[in-house]
Amino acid sequence: MAVATSRTEGISKPRRVQSRTRFQRKTLTPYLFLTPFCVMFVLFFVVPIFYAVYQSLFRTQRSGLGLGAPTVVFAGLSNYQQVLTDRNFFEGIGRMLLFGIVQVPVMLGLALLLALLLDAATVRFKSFFRVAFFIPYGVPGVIGALLWGFLYDPQLSPLVQGLHALGININFLNGNTILWSMANIVTWTYTGYNMLIIYASLQAIPTQLYEAAGLDGCSAIGIAWRIKIPMVAPALILTCVLSVIGTLQLFTEPQVLSQVSNSITSSFTPNLYAYFMAFSNNNYNYTAALSVVLAVVTFIFSFGFLRLTQRQSGV
Repeated sequence: MAVATSRTEGISKPRRVQSRTRFQRKTLTPYLFLTPFCVMFVLFFVVPIFYAVYQSLFRTQRSGLGLGAPTVVFAGLSNYQQVLTDRNFFEGIGRMLLFGIVQVPVMLGLALLLALLLDAATVRFKSFFRVAFFIPYGVPGVIGALLWGFLYDPQLSPLVQGLHALGININFLNGNTILWSMANIVTWTYTGYNMLIIYASLQAIPTQLYEAAGLDGCSAIGIAWRIKIPMVAPALILTCVLSVIGTLQLFTEPQVLSQVSNSITSSFTPNLYAYFMAFSNNNYNYTAALSVVLAVVTFIFSFGFLRLTQRQSGV
């Protein structure tokens, strides 16, 4: 009996070791797949944030009459104090908030309408239209802005000349219209992207709900209004939060259009102002403070909108 027991223990121990090894492999496998993302996330997102915060605590000064060699000195929160009293920076934020109040609802309304049309049972060639609506997002932002800059230029644009022939005189690049000209570019670019997010959410809705509503006599419009739109509300909230973040970080369109329009100043948007302070004024420490404050403002508006929608939905 003693010999049999020892043999049984000798067999069971390797089995335990093997099962433990398999368990460890299963436990570690997800982390191995996540490691490349985590490394890139830390290197290109977390580290730059901390480096920007670090740079914002210093400033460059010159001795004497400003002719001496520049030296970097600790400035504490003086850069942030200057940002909080910088009129140009907050005018840019206010301009972008006005931009977002008008542009974001229009863009998401169009995206929702296109997604509902694609989800309709009677629509044909859905794959073609999905690609067609998404193509503007696939165009690089600089190329898209250059294209629309050509269409806005009064001397070159066939669109402007055609409107002029009809007796409609409009300058898309003057101070009264340039903001909405950029809104048109952003809407053209991102409507298809947001449409795909909403359309994917529509595809997840069980078809039994539509069948039950049809048996109750509900029309296609009624199904869209009472079933589809409420069911894709989380996708609408997601696209709205992403749009708010993108609005406050607008840069490519004003940077490109500033080459053809004198109405776009160096502080037209917060990101453009930070770019100007860094590469035209060589004030990198102040630019770091601008970037940190802009990130905080973006977080406040996006998180505040998210909490507001969650509170209204009872979450």
